[in-house]
Amino acid sequence: MAVEAARQFRSPKRSLGELDADSAAMLIAVATDVALVIDAGGVIRDVAVGSDELAVEGYAEWIGKPWIDTVTVESRRKIEDLLKDASGKQSARWRQVNHPSSRGDDVPMLYSAVQVGSKGRVVAVGRNLRAISALQQKLLDVQQSMERDYLRLRHAETRYRLLFQIASEAVLIVDATTQRVVEANPAAAQLLGETARRLVGRAFPEGFDAPSTQSLQTLLAAVRSAGSADDARVRLIEGRREFMVNASMFRQDNTSLFLVRLTPLTGDAAVALPQPRLQNRLVEIIEALPDGFVVTDPEGQIITANRAFLDLVQLTTEEQARGQSIERWLGRPGVDLNVLLANLRQHGTVRMFATSLRGEYGATADIEISAVSAPACEPPCLGFTLRNTARRPLAEARSAHALPRSVEQLTELVGRVSLKELVRETTDVIERLCIEAALELTGDNRASAAEMLGLSRQSLYVKLRRYGLGDLAPEA
Repeated sequence: MAVEAARQFRSPKRSLGELDADSAAMLIAVATDVALVIDAGGVIRDVAVGSDELAVEGYAEWIGKPWIDTVTVESRRKIEDLLKDASGKQSARWRQVNHPSSRGDDVPMLYSAVQVGSKGRVVAVGRNLRAISALQQKLLDVQQSMERDYLRLRHAETRYRLLFQIASEAVLIVDATTQRVVEANPAAAQLLGETARRLVGRAFPEGFDAPSTQSLQTLLAAVRSAGSADDARVRLIEGRREFMVNASMFRQDNTSLFLVRLTPLTGDAAVALPQPRLQNRLVEIIEALPDGFVVTDPEGQIITANRAFLDLVQLTTEEQARGQSIERWLGRPGVDLNVLLANLRQHGTVRMFATSLRGEYGATADIEISAVSAPACEPPCLGFTLRNTARRPLAEARSAHALPRSVEQLTELVGRVSLKELVRETTDVIERLCIEAALELTGDNRASAAEMLGLSRQSLYVKLRRYGLGDLAPEA
């Protein structure tokens, strides 16, 4: 009850009884950014603008216009609600509406309306929300920037983790303060005869003979003071295996850490390092992939190909494909390979490049190509994966061939389709979006939508059927 009582003056007649119309008008104009006097028909009869920023928007020209005509389409319903609440003597509610501006973005305003007098006049007071909107936009921009930075950090961490795990060199991360192992990669765990989980938290050095332990302590002390030191030759207590140990120091999150690398000297490297066996597994997996996989030189000449690719192009042996240009089987000779190579040189990767593939005996298949450039390899090469899109379920295939829904999706098609097809799809996207907007504005009234678009009803039905919009009756 105390809150309700605080909404109004306790004795307005006694405290404001001598307030005349001029004083009331001055008070309203000073207290708000925009004040409107509206008659019973919803027409603006007087305007007071208390903000210099809004004075240049031409609000003085509203006099004689219906209030509902001064706002954007989506705000018209809110104006109706404001006038309805004011005439119904209900408690005033604040509603945000937008006014169109000839100087750029719409002007957001927060309005409340109250009926005064007995002739149905309504006084509406408004607050300019443009500053708040600008702050919200800045907040959104900062949030998106932080999310992008966070995503980049996550990607960098993922790459670091992957490299750390698959590195053939044994590596330990040791806390410089406590000299305990913080991280250990699989190569180090296998080299030391332990699991990576059991190594984490263990004191370093541990498990080495006494002279080796002393050498390692001297190495870490030299790195801590000078930043570098000569390699130390150490030996494990068990197995009598010998290593060369190198250490360097770095900081992360205000913590000093040692990066310790161990290199075996007793011929155990082939046993300790699983890389050759891992590479053999990768070759077996690639050969068994259901999608075609091809490695070519930088000009597109095939070096090796898996069984799935040979099946797609109707070849029996890899020797038949080796040395041939991959362009020989692509659907658009002279176009597809040039586009792929240009994108690989510029970006290093290509994703979901849509084209077709021709087999040696005339069979064709719609495919998607993803490719990557490996310039650091010796010799440099390109990798291509070819996926047969005809194998997709019906719903996925339909979505894959659906029209793009935005400019961003259209720009992703550059380099994947010809300019003529891109222009045609752009026209289709705009036409479909306009039809959807007309149907939404008219409440799915086909006749009104056709009139709004300047089309006949028959033309509208043809386009609705073409884009799969709405449920059409058989007679339509």
